Amino acid sequence: MKKIICLIILFTASSFSQAQDATEIVKKADELMRAKSSYSEITMKIVKPDWSREMSMKVWSLEPDYAIIYITEPARDKGTVTLKRKNEVWNWLPSAQKVIKIPPSMMLQSWMGSDFTNDDLVRESSVIKDYTHKLIGEEKVDGFDCYKVQLTPKPDAGVVWGKIIAWIAKNSYLEPKVEYYDEDGFLVKKFIGSDLQKMDGRNIFTHWEMIPENKPGNKTIMDYKKILFNIKTDESFYSEQNMKRVR
Repeated sequence: MKKIICLIILFTASSFSQAQDATEIVKKADELMRAKSSYSEITMKIVKPDWSREMSMKVWSLEPDYAIIYITEPARDKGTVTLKRKNEVWNWLPSAQKVIKIPPSMMLQSWMGSDFTNDDLVRESSVIKDYTHKLIGEEKVDGFDCYKVQLTPKPDAGVVWGKIIAWIAKNSYLEPKVEYYDEDGFLVKKFIGSDLQKMDGRNIFTHWEMIPENKPGNKTIMDYKKILFNIKTDESFYSEQNMKRVR
């Protein structure tokens, strides 16, 4: 009987340790790209089977709840601003001189015609608090020895994914690949990182591709041109009023 109790205790402790280890791995990977705050300059290319277009933008963020995205190019979109405050999103359209709040019914619609949704902007920082984490294996991806971690949404989490699988490099906590699955277990899209560079003292992937599984020939490419971590910023910067002033 004592042996059985000991085995139960050891198994429980081992399972708890693995969960803690998996959560710590995900947390370190998340912190690598985010820090407490950041400023970045990014180009985005939206690729479709019969056309493509490019945008440039500036992004300010205060993790995990605040972000402003300011479009600098092309000329027709210049000045368009997206504001994220916790679970809400607004767009400033300079051509219409109007601020529009995105209703819940539109959160799964495409952001600026890309393969990112409005919900992606809101939920991208919830991988720690909204999911449980489990180490399900180890694999090599693009030359990186990676932990393979499954993220499963908590019962009360308001997220759209049935699960996420992330490949996280053992030594650097870089993420060369992340897969997103729906509630039925079907793969919806992949997020692929590459082009390792040092920016503001950190080695990060600067080239990212979001590839939808059910839309052959479609993808959205993001290239970081500049990123600064832990900038001076506060909540007051991320306001509807500042959407019209930011440059």
